[in-house]
Amino acid sequence: MTTFAQTSPATGFSGWLHRAEAWLDNKGKAAWIIAIVVAFILFWPLGLALLAYMFWSRKMSRLSNGLSCSRRAQRHNHMSRPTGNAAFDAYKTETLRRLEEEQENFEAFLQRLRDARDKAEFDQFMDERAKPAATEDGDEKDA
Repeated sequence: MTTFAQTSPATGFSGWLHRAEAWLDNKGKAAWIIAIVVAFILFWPLGLALLAYMFWSRKMSRLSNGLSCSRRAQRHNHMSRPTGNAAFDAYKTETLRRLEEEQENFEAFLQRLRDARDKAEFDQFMDERAKPAATEDGDEKDA
C-alpha cells in the first residue's frame, strides 16, 4: 500500500510560486514588468505565460493599486456628504465646482491642441503630396 504525501501550499513548487507572486506584488508593477522582460529574454514562452497571467489576474489594470471600485465609490460618497458646518460645506461645494470647471476648460484646451496638431500634420502631408505633383507637371512641360 502506498501513501501520497500531501504538501501544504507553503511547500513545494506551488508554494514557491505563491511566495514569488507575493514578493513581486510587494515590489509593485515595475517588478512584474522586469520579471516579464527577463522571462522573455531567458525563454520567450515563459515570458508570454507571465504576461498572460498578468492580464488574466488584472495585476496591470488601473484598479490594482489597492483600492477597488467599491472602495473608491465609498471614498467619493464620503467626500460629497455634508459635514454639518454650513460655511465649510459652501466652501467645499464652490471649490469642487471651480475645480470641475477648470478641468473642463483644460480638457477643451487639450482638445484644441490636438485638433491644431492634427490640422498642421494634415497640411504638411498635403504640401508634401503637392510637391511631387508640381515637379511632375514641370517635367512634362519641359519635355
